[in-house]
Amino acid sequence: MNYINAEDADDIRDGAIKLHSKADFEGMRKAGRLAAECLDMLVPMVKPGTTTLDIDKACFEFAMDNGAVPACLGYRGYQHTVCTSVNEVICHGIPNEKRLKNGDIVNIDVTLIVDGWHGDTSRMYPIGEIKPFARRLIDVTYDSLMLGLAAVKPGNTTGDIGHAIQSFAEGERMSVVQDFCGHGLGRLFHDAPNILHFGRPGQGETLREGMFFTVEPMLNLGKPHVKIKPDGWTAVTKDRKLSAQFEHSIGVTKDGCEIFTLSPKGLHKPPYQV
Repeated sequence: MNYINAEDADDIRDGAIKLHSKADFEGMRKAGRLAAECLDMLVPMVKPGTTTLDIDKACFEFAMDNGAVPACLGYRGYQHTVCTSVNEVICHGIPNEKRLKNGDIVNIDVTLIVDGWHGDTSRMYPIGEIKPFARRLIDVTYDSLMLGLAAVKPGNTTGDIGHAIQSFAEGERMSVVQDFCGHGLGRLFHDAPNILHFGRPGQGETLREGMFFTVEPMLNLGKPHVKIKPDGWTAVTKDRKLSAQFEHSIGVTKDGCEIFTLSPKGLHKPPYQV
């Protein structure tokens, strides 16, 4: 794998891994914080009776009010600001007029562009009172993300991240979706390297200071198999069992990583107290 200084790179995905400067870290902090603030803003409204289209509209207005560009809007023809993935939807759920109901779980995924930098993050939201198995799925998914981030430091590999996630999740009798992955980002929405959420220690690309990427494990209560709906976007569990996901954008530092998308209000995982 080729590593290049980001300042010497064109804003295209050419397979090279970009290494970023301190100034680039500052750009990502601003973008990541605003994306996290957007998810914080949603907490009071994500409840029974709300539609995912209401959520999408609120996020669009938030972006406009804060001088940001919704990265998903118009991306490959996508018509919304966020993805809203309810219950058995793994990812890329399209907002609609169906009302959320008590017992649902929903992942909301937002990417905002601030001064050219992409802040990409998602969280799970429980709707009213949820079943214990749904709560456990959410908890294990969040913990798997944080264990994956704990494996990030220079000299480790992308396989170390995947192994940390997979070994924990499968030990908790959850399955890891292997059809989707994290990705490099920065001035590009999707860039090298791909970050798999499964793998073996020592395999994959070597992590170096200055890399930017997302880690975004998707865990299922049932089997890991995926089905794409006819809309070409919505990915659901093939066995129709629940799925959950959390996502952070990070930068590799000299001794670990900096999470750009931490919640300013401490609303990292449910239950969210406002």
